Formats: sequence, structure tokens, C-alpha cells
Amino acid sequence: MLKLLHKKILLSIALAAIIYLAFIIYADYQKIILSFSRFNWWLMPVLLFLSLGNYFTRFLKWQYYLKLIKVSLKMLDSLAIFLSGLVMSVTPGKMGELLKSYLVKQVNSTPVSKTAPIIFAERITDFLALTLLSVLGAHYFNYGKIIAIVILGVILIGIIILTNRKIFEIIIRFALKINFMEKHVLKMQNIYDSSSTLLSFFPLMTMTALSAFSWGLEGIGYYIVISNFNSGFNLIWSLFSYSFATIVGAVSMLPGGLGVTEGSLTLMSVQQGLSQN
Repeated sequence: MLKLLHKKILLSIALAAIIYLAFIIYADYQKIILSFSRFNWWLMPVLLFLSLGNYFTRFLKWQYYLKLIKVSLKMLDSLAIFLSGLVMSVTPGKMGELLKSYLVKQVNSTPVSKTAPIIFAERITDFLALTLLSVLGAHYFNYGKIIAIVILGVILIGIIILTNRKIFEIIIRFALKINFMEKHVLKMQNIYDSSSTLLSFFPLMTMTALSAFSWGLEGIGYYIVISNFNSGFNLIWSLFSYSFATIVGAVSMLPGGLGVTEGSLTLMSVQQGLSQN
């Protein structure tokens, strides 16, 4: 498994390098160098602090979810596993973070099927928070409303499927009729039990709110960066555009949304009057 993950990481890094090289060539590397020279590097500690706040908040979510499904880990082990999962952020939909479940199993023998739903719950609450921010922004700015609403609808349908007992029983009955699926019924039961707990109303609402705060920190960082170039954008537009571009990048299923997220941000910025120079 680790060899396969290693290959996927290298492939994602290579893809990222190619995409960013293409951006540099398209944008004109001399203009990029000029932009860097104009940037106020004294802002870097603030930006790093905001990103750190984002990751710290996400770690709190990870800890909360472990406690919710009664998985016990020492704090240092939990932190090490969480940080290891961040390496897989460049995989499609960040699903490579399932590595965390594999590492938990190595530490305390908890079945992967029990902790894997944590990664899905993390992504769902992230997507839900970003999409809700996008829907509100899309309505306020009259931009991309249909896309944001469709994505929100898909997420809500997914939550219903993952937490509805009747739908799960139908899936189990179907699985029992298939020979190679029959032996995986217990794993499916673990997945459902964890998912229904993690995505029940109170955890879903509180962790979505925490995700909104977490990604809001990143959005504020984007606002600080873009304001450095006298863009004239206000904080609300920056939060909306960052959320919208991030969710579009995630839906693309490209590793880390590479190219799609950056392209969407660039397009939205230029459409709002930011100079391409």
C-alpha cells in the first residue's frame, strides 16, 4: 500500500510542477518576478499564522471525530498521523488521506473500515462549509449560483445516503446476493455505523461551522495577498471567490484541484477588474 501511495505522491508532485510551469509560461515569468518584487514580505508571518490556524482547526476536527467513534490514540501519535495525512492532500479529493486510517490500524489495530469514514466526514464538512459560503456569495454577487446550488444538492444527497438506515439495509441485502461482496458486509456495517455517528445532526453542524472558520482563515490570507496588489477587492468577495474556486477545484477530482482552483481564482479576479499585468 505504501509503495502505491509513494508512486501516487510522486505523480501528483510531477503533475503540480507541470501545471505551475504552464501557468508561469502563460502569465510571462518576467511579470511574475515583478509581482514578487512588489509583494510586502513582512506579511508572510501573518499568512503563515493564518495557514497554521487552518491546520490546527482541522486537527481539532480529527481529534473530535476519533473521540466520537471511541478510537483512543495518544496525543503525539494522533498528531503524527494527522500530519502524515497532509502529505496526501495533493490526491484527488484528498482521498489519499485514507492513509491516516491505515496508520491508526498500525498503532492500535482499529479496523480501517471504522476510521475511514472520518476522512469522508472531514471532506463532506469541508465541502459543505465551502459550498454554503459559495451559495451565499453567489446569491450576493449574482455569480455562479447554479453551479453552487447543484454542488450543495449533491453533497446533501450524499449525506442522506450515508446516514439513512433504510438505504443501508437495501445495500446490504443487495451485497449478500453477490458472492465476492458477502465477505465485506462486516466492513460495510463498520462504515455505516461510523458514518451515521459522524454525520448525525449535531456533529455535522458543529464541524461544518468549524470548517467554515478554518477555510475562512485561508480566505482572509487570500484577501491579504490580493490586497497587496491594490486589487480593490473587499473581504467578502475574497472569501467568496476563494471558497468558490476551492470547491470547483475539489469537484474536478484533479490532485489537490491543481490548475482548476488557481485558474478559477485568476478568471474571477480578472473578470472583477484585476489587471493581468
